[in-house]
Amino acid sequence: MSHNHNHGHSHTPANYGFAFGVGIILNSIFIIVEVVYGILGDSLALLADAGHNISDVIGLIIAWIAVWLGKKAPTEKRTYGYKRSSILSALFNSVFLMVAIGAIVWEAIHRFGSPQPVAGKTVIIVALIGIVINTITALLFMSGRKKDLNIRGTFMHMAADAVVSLGVVIAGFVIIWTGWQWLDPLVSLVISIVILFGTWGLLKDSINLSLDAVPEGIEINKIKDYLSGLPTILDVHDLHVWGMSTTESALTVHLVRSEFEDNDELLQKLTKEMHDQFGIEHATIQIEKGTFSCSLKPEDTI
Repeated sequence: MSHNHNHGHSHTPANYGFAFGVGIILNSIFIIVEVVYGILGDSLALLADAGHNISDVIGLIIAWIAVWLGKKAPTEKRTYGYKRSSILSALFNSVFLMVAIGAIVWEAIHRFGSPQPVAGKTVIIVALIGIVINTITALLFMSGRKKDLNIRGTFMHMAADAVVSLGVVIAGFVIIWTGWQWLDPLVSLVISIVILFGTWGLLKDSINLSLDAVPEGIEINKIKDYLSGLPTILDVHDLHVWGMSTTESALTVHLVRSEFEDNDELLQKLTKEMHDQFGIEHATIQIEKGTFSCSLKPEDTI
C-alpha cells in the first residue's frame, strides 16, 4: 500500500488584511455617525440600524480571524490546522443574513398593519453614507468572492447592506414626494426577497462544506472515471472528496492495480492531475492488490 500527500500545491487563504481593516474602520465610523444622528434626530430607526451595523463589524472580525487561523501551521492536536474555521465563518455570515432578512420581513409586515411616518431627510442622508461605505467594503472583497466561500459571505453581507440602504433612500424620496407610507415596507419586502435569493446559495454551500459534502465545482464521478480509465487500474473504491477549508479540497481513494513496479511514478502523476484537473489540494492515494477490503460498509462509499 502506498500513500501520497500533496503538499506542493497548498493554497493558503488570500491575504485580505487590508480589506478587513478598512471595512472594520469604515463601518465603525458609520456606527458612530448613526448613533449621533439618531440621538440628535430622535430616530429609533437609525439607532436600531446602528445596532445592526455592530453585528456587521462583528461579522467582519470573525471572517478576518478565520482567514488568520487558516494560515496557522498544523499541530499534533489539529493536524489540518484551523482551516475549517473559514467554513464556520461562512456559515455564520449566511445564517446571520437569514436572521436579518427575517427581522426585516417581520418589521415590514408589522408596518403594513400600522404604517409609521418615514424619517426625514436626515435618515436619507445617513442611508446615502451607508451606501457608500458598504459598497466600498463590498468591492474590497469582490475579487475573492468566487474563490473563497468565507470571502463570498463577507461580500454578500456588505452588498446586502448597501442594497438595503439604497432601498431606504429610494423609498424615502418617493414617500416625501407622494406621501405613500406603505411604500417603505413594500420596498423592504422586495429587498428581502432579492437578498434571500443571493444568500440561499451561500447558506447551502456553507452547510454542505460543514457536513463534508463534495465542494461545489468538483464532480466526483469524473474523478472516478478518470482513475478507472488508467492502465493497470482494476478497481476504484473508497473515494471521498471534501472541503478542508473554503479554499482547499481533500481526497482519499483506494486503487486496485495489476502492476506495482511504477507506484511512485503513478502517485506523482495522480497527485499532479488531481490538482490540475480537479482542484484537489491534498490527495491521499492508497494502492492495493485487491485481496482485502478496508471498507466496513462498501455500500456507503463511492
